[in-house]
Amino acid sequence: MAQIPNLDNAPLNLTSLREQSQKELLNILKNFRGKKCLVFDPKLGASISLVVPASILKEHGVELRHLSTEPVQTECTRIIYLVRSHLSFMKLISSNIQHDISKGIQREYSVYFVPRRTVACEKILEEENVHRLLSIGEYPLYVIPLDEDVLSFELDLASKELQVDGDASTLWHIAKAIHKLEVDMVTPMCSQLTYEGLLDEFLRINNGSMELDASIMGIQQEGKKVKVPLNSSDKLFKETRDLNFEVVGQVLRQKATSMKQDYADMTTTSQTVSELKDFVKKLNSLPEMTRHINLAQHLSTFTSKPSFLGQLDIEHTIIEGQSYDICFEYIEELIHKQEPIMNVLRLLVLFSITNLGLPKKNYDYFRRELLHSYGFEHMATLNNLEKAGLFKKQDTKTNWPTIKRALQLIVDDTDTANPNDIAYVFSGYAPLSIRLVQHAVRSGWRPIEEILKLLPGPHLESRRGGYSSSAIDAIPSTLGNVDKVAHGQRSLVLVVFIGGVTFAEISALRFLSSQEGMAYDLIIGTTKMVNGRSLVETFVGNLS
Repeated sequence: MAQIPNLDNAPLNLTSLREQSQKELLNILKNFRGKKCLVFDPKLGASISLVVPASILKEHGVELRHLSTEPVQTECTRIIYLVRSHLSFMKLISSNIQHDISKGIQREYSVYFVPRRTVACEKILEEENVHRLLSIGEYPLYVIPLDEDVLSFELDLASKELQVDGDASTLWHIAKAIHKLEVDMVTPMCSQLTYEGLLDEFLRINNGSMELDASIMGIQQEGKKVKVPLNSSDKLFKETRDLNFEVVGQVLRQKATSMKQDYADMTTTSQTVSELKDFVKKLNSLPEMTRHINLAQHLSTFTSKPSFLGQLDIEHTIIEGQSYDICFEYIEELIHKQEPIMNVLRLLVLFSITNLGLPKKNYDYFRRELLHSYGFEHMATLNNLEKAGLFKKQDTKTNWPTIKRALQLIVDDTDTANPNDIAYVFSGYAPLSIRLVQHAVRSGWRPIEEILKLLPGPHLESRRGGYSSSAIDAIPSTLGNVDKVAHGQRSLVLVVFIGGVTFAEISALRFLSSQEGMAYDLIIGTTKMVNGRSLVETFVGNLS
């Protein structure tokens, strides 16, 4: 199974981008002769594997290890640390080196920061008296292609750093060209209903793959884990990833029935060589078919639960601005049942965002109940959410109903099997972020100028020819687009999400890009792939 996504069909040359990142890392390794041990920070290893396969690193005499509190176990005398610029990693590196010194182990050490070194990190190394023992460099890995139309900047804590810590360095990291940003925190708090979105909601997709119990994939081997790659190299996944999940079972059933009929025809009638060849081709897709039947069957055990269906109902009730009493009663019941706190916080954040906070009485009540039920160690989490404006007291009337109506975010009678609107990805809710992109590429933002003023953050529409370094690049007039489409020409639009993007939003963008008359290829850049749970988790704090 391919671990690295196939980028051949990308609307721009992402293969070259990946090859350049490969070359830069291999050049670092070539600086050191002989065998060496490459030590990744815990999360960076998975990201690097999407750029340089482990097999290539081993060909260059590299042993692979992960940074931890335990000393590095290796016979190599050259240790190369490849880490992000986090202070905690500097403490671990210092501890490892000090352990070697105490044991009389002689080694040479290097630290390469990804993507850039920081003064704060180097100061920690100085304070720990190991700075003089290290050579220091940078590995400028700023972006990783997760798939042919998805780029990730792998900035896990971007939302918290921006909204809680007041650290804007992530914006510099992404691009100096991005000056103005729109914010949509409503969409990630909603449960994604596309196939890929639900896989992420329940099984967690990380760097284009999932690590699952072997039993889920039909392998009866107790305790064994299997890695399941999920990208467009898998043709069946490419076909089904963006579908609403309620349609996926039907698609898989039809394909299985077709394959079964082909097999029956093969055993009962004589076939030409050409027909035999076609049948063998279909058999080659059997592992993909089995994989996704197993995954879909496992997902169904979650999506059929009354608790999940009830949560969907409450999400839609909140989005549609209906009975608040029902919403509060449902959330109160979740707390009293000791349901996972992330499920509770996700709904409270969704309500708070769409209503500019909770009425004081309800805010005080839920804050008190959360701390009593789940423990006072969650005080810091609630404070972080309040500081970020995600869970707060209501101090003014909400403008959500106006935004919702003007942008047609609620679409009744959504046809999930044959969608005609992006709302199919949430079964009736059109993600705000993607509706804004839709307006930008069709008619520009000037017609919705008054609505944009109601949204968080500044906005800017800039029109100019050629290359642009403005926040929002040139969007030609609709009339010009028609001529370009008629001649088979499509411009490229980069859509950047600061703080993260959900797989459902990406599915909605792909749907837009596939529409007849669309004048643009869309490519997505993001600080991180997120869902409501993972986004709320970045705000989790402790009292220490």
